[in-house]
Amino acid sequence: MFQTFLTGLREGLEAALVVGILVTFLVRGGHRDRIPALWLGVAVAVSASLGFGAVIHFTSANMSFEAQEAFGGTLSIVAVGFVTWMVFWMRKASHTIKGTLDDKMSAAVALGPIAVALAALLAVGREGLETALFLYPTFQAQGAGAGPALGALLGICTAVTIGWLIYRGAVRMNLAVFFKVTGAALIVIASGVLAYGVHDLQEAGILPGLNNLAWNLQGYDATSWYGTLMKGIFNFGPQMTVLEVLTYLAYLVPTMVLFLRPVQRSGTAADPGAEIQASGAAERPGAEPAGVSAVV
Repeated sequence: MFQTFLTGLREGLEAALVVGILVTFLVRGGHRDRIPALWLGVAVAVSASLGFGAVIHFTSANMSFEAQEAFGGTLSIVAVGFVTWMVFWMRKASHTIKGTLDDKMSAAVALGPIAVALAALLAVGREGLETALFLYPTFQAQGAGAGPALGALLGICTAVTIGWLIYRGAVRMNLAVFFKVTGAALIVIASGVLAYGVHDLQEAGILPGLNNLAWNLQGYDATSWYGTLMKGIFNFGPQMTVLEVLTYLAYLVPTMVLFLRPVQRSGTAADPGAEIQASGAAERPGAEPAGVSAVV
């Protein structure tokens, strides 16, 4: 559950902040009549993400074993690529995201409600598709059971709640720390997903070394608390091939080093979280705008 909860929380909060920024723009600009169109776009984005996840699941379920392993391994690698791009993009562009979204929504408002819905669809849909793509190999790696799905649902619900509380000015959150910690954790999880994808491709006969094991732990109980912890967080199992382990380390070490490097920025950037929170507080008569710690 931890892997999927963290994924749902991270992606869900990004989507919630995006929606908050868009709503803030419409409220402050006197375009409340466009808010229903925005929510329509959000609803379509959520539906499209769920549909994408269902298509991936049912497509793989009807394949042969070799084709299923090849499909799952390929999607795992693609998912890791998307997630890696996402965490580095947020690390670099978080301080400009509000201005970018405001510009896009300003153009959409001028074009009409359909354009507003489309802008919301594209902004939120990207987060939803990334979530569905990354959750699929995680579900496959964790096996049967409702735990992974429940973890993802709890993460998304928690993110929506936090996003709403930030908007209403009820909580203060250091989003810079949040995204840095969750980004580092996602890199660790992505390392395991990548290694799992390599194993799938070995099972499919596309990559060699399936029987060249890095370790084979006798008496290791994968269902114990420590086995579940190692599998859930690091995707480690009692048997792993040399290629899996090398892939894991080759991705984890340099990616983590690059991610944790200080970001060089000039000037003082606006905090999207603060803008959302200030807008929510400003809607209450007599309320003073609140602020949050910077995302940058």
